[in-house]
Amino acid sequence: MNYLENLNKIRQKYGDPFKERKFSKDNFIKDILDNFSENKKVSLAGRIISKREHGKSSFAHIADITGKIQIYAQLNILKDEYELFKDLDIGDIVGIKGVLFKTKTGEPTVLVEELKLLSKCLRVLPEKWHGLKDTEVKYRQRYLDLIASSSARQVFLKRIEIVEFIRNFFNKLGYKEVETPLLHLIPGGARGTPFSTYYNAIDREVYLRIAPELYLKRLLVAGFDKIFEINRSFRNEGLSSKHSPEFTMLEAYCSYEDYEYMMGICQDLISSLVNHLYGKLEIEYQEIIIDFTPPWPRISFAEIFKEEFGILPQDSQEIICKKLEDKLNISISYLSRSQILNITEELVEKKISRKKPVFVVDFFNWMSPLAKTKKDNPYIAERFELFIAGLEVANSYTELNEPLQQRKNFEEQIKEKEIKKIDEDFLLSLEYGMPPAAGLGIGIDRLVMILLNQASIRDVILFPLLRPLSK
Repeated sequence: MNYLENLNKIRQKYGDPFKERKFSKDNFIKDILDNFSENKKVSLAGRIISKREHGKSSFAHIADITGKIQIYAQLNILKDEYELFKDLDIGDIVGIKGVLFKTKTGEPTVLVEELKLLSKCLRVLPEKWHGLKDTEVKYRQRYLDLIASSSARQVFLKRIEIVEFIRNFFNKLGYKEVETPLLHLIPGGARGTPFSTYYNAIDREVYLRIAPELYLKRLLVAGFDKIFEINRSFRNEGLSSKHSPEFTMLEAYCSYEDYEYMMGICQDLISSLVNHLYGKLEIEYQEIIIDFTPPWPRISFAEIFKEEFGILPQDSQEIICKKLEDKLNISISYLSRSQILNITEELVEKKISRKKPVFVVDFFNWMSPLAKTKKDNPYIAERFELFIAGLEVANSYTELNEPLQQRKNFEEQIKEKEIKKIDEDFLLSLEYGMPPAAGLGIGIDRLVMILLNQASIRDVILFPLLRPLSK
């Protein structure tokens, strides 16, 4: 019987299976199981995931996002509704009212006293409820993956919990959550190629933000001392297991502090989050045991460059290119900040331990145009990046608040074709005075990957962008 025939059968016998507007349920299935008490009256709703008939009585399991529970239907209790129960299919969504009891095997069960069909499933669901094996289908039809796989559901429920923990962490420290624009007239605040669109009302091109940084700093100028934003940002770059063009970031800023303070905040946040999730500070990620016990070690980016390439922070572009050419046996006619980061990314990852989170410090000042330099070395930025299991997870600066130097840095970026236009309004805001401050950015998607032991960033994004199917 195809799905239209099945639908017509239900309509002819019981009326429209989509007619119900609402159903009053007590709680999620997990809450009912956690507070189980025999003979307790319950009202719940969910999707039928298994069903077996025994003449005048039948068993089934229904599930919601939190779990599943067995239900038991009898002809002598349901009367005419028992025929409906027998006609239900795997995947149908029902509302149940009944009484809790345990079977002879001790399984928590609901004795059904009332039954309502709330929605008819017209398609065959994945077999055996073991999850989708085809990863393309898994990502393109995430709703099926979430229906079929309890482990997939747990990943996204845990992701929600992680984001809530981060939000509460900053709230308890007195940070205020803010919202900044998604559409920017001038892309800025980070390196990356923006997505562009056209805004008809103002007759000009606008961009999806690559970072909220410059707007958050405007709020520091305005007097908001402690702020954070959990934001969606976009970069028009490649797809991979580590990169998504649409991603979630935490950015936090604190006036009158520096990057050393943010290093402590970053360490406290993530270590306390690990302990919250697992009750310990050692977890496994892709067969690596990572110990999050503070303090976390530091390594110097400048020292790595000196040891591997003989490059010094004060070296000119020409000298750096020549030393890299000699060492790597490649031809480099021009070196941007992005290129040098790409060249050294693998080198840095090889240098750092994957058994502990590691702070990489001492970046060259010309790689960090929005950061202050060290007091004792103008060629080194007050900046760190956090690596966990070889993945860059966080970035932090002591923020540059000197408007003339910031303009000079932007002009250098234009010269190197890293940005196309200077954000004059941001520079104007700095001229009114921004207090000394520290900023922190954390990639939520990558952090969730590590904390939940997921190999691909697509496994922690509900609906990842995929290449279109060929026609």
